[in-house]
Amino acid sequence: MEHPPLPLSLRLAGRKVVVVGGGHVATRRAASYVDAGALVTVVSPELSDSLRASVDRGDVTWVERTYRTGDLDGAWLVQTATAEPGVDDRVSADAEDARVWCLKGGDPDGATAWTPAVSRVDDVVVAVSGGGDARRAAVLRDAIATALEAGELPLRHRTHHPGGRVALVGGGPGDPGLLTARGRRLLAEADVVVVDRLAPHTVLDELDPDVEVIDVGKKPDHHPVPQEEINRLLVDRARAGKVVVRLKGGDPYVFGRGGEEREACESAGVPVEVVPGVTSAIAVCAAAGIPVTHRGVANGFSVLTGHEELDTLPVEPSHTVVLLMGVRRLRESAAALVAAGRSPATPVAVVERGTTPQQRVTVGTLETIADEAVRVGCRAPAITVLGDVVRLSPAWRPAP
Repeated sequence: MEHPPLPLSLRLAGRKVVVVGGGHVATRRAASYVDAGALVTVVSPELSDSLRASVDRGDVTWVERTYRTGDLDGAWLVQTATAEPGVDDRVSADAEDARVWCLKGGDPDGATAWTPAVSRVDDVVVAVSGGGDARRAAVLRDAIATALEAGELPLRHRTHHPGGRVALVGGGPGDPGLLTARGRRLLAEADVVVVDRLAPHTVLDELDPDVEVIDVGKKPDHHPVPQEEINRLLVDRARAGKVVVRLKGGDPYVFGRGGEEREACESAGVPVEVVPGVTSAIAVCAAAGIPVTHRGVANGFSVLTGHEELDTLPVEPSHTVVLLMGVRRLRESAAALVAAGRSPATPVAVVERGTTPQQRVTVGTLETIADEAVRVGCRAPAITVLGDVVRLSPAWRPAP
């Protein structure tokens, strides 16, 4: 009965590894051992250009000759890669006598160790053995790594926590499919999720039942959880050793107060990562068929909240204006823009619940949009976009 091999991970840092051969395979293997921190010695009369560069950098020690018995003295691991069966067999026999694990290039059956197909996703190492079929192993490895990168596999630490940290993740404009792969991966690792009202809440259904979810959602003019308390939550949970994801709508740095949260974490000595998100200022316009810039129509755009002063904006119809969180003050904003010099006939669109199945687009002009929004019952969350680019939307059929 043939016994299966026992998979192990080796810590090679500071330990001698010998590579016999100087060609393509030896080059790749030597590079991986150097990356692992090993003290790499290459025994070969000739070297590839890449291996020569490694020798010149001091990463690899070169013994410029053919292999001799005794070259494995002090080694923990040896890789044969000469493509000469006689030499490789001698290395393998010497390794057996010296009780050194031997990776035998081109002859896995004659080896005492095998190199799996390896991929690293953060601190997770994926190693796949394909039963001697290297291509099979590589395909399987890539499939698993892709699933990990996309957050489709559970990444949470269960028994060993390396330390608390915070990730400020932009959740995008509403469609969970627009959450980045990096954001999904971090959610798969999270112990705590602190979520905004406009974040894609459907992704929370994918979390483990024991993940703590804290809803700090804000509504216009109503902030039940003050920003200072949100900052404290992030820091306290991270200091308790938790992986904390702050899931925000859009992008953390576009009217999301992500900069304040990053500063709070850094001031407390908590590691923090910022994951950009697809901002609704652009994505929701695109979902309504409105490009914020378009050759020959618009050559720039501004993004503001509906609460900001509007009299400093360019008044040319070729400059697009996007207002976030401004539905309740739409009438006042339209009047302010006209007073600042914008034409009352400037096209306007209000896009509610953009990128979701409930998306609705209401169009008009600065003169008519407030009444039209009241007529159809526009409600937040919504963005307002104005400028000649609105005419490019399939919805552009303003009321007479």
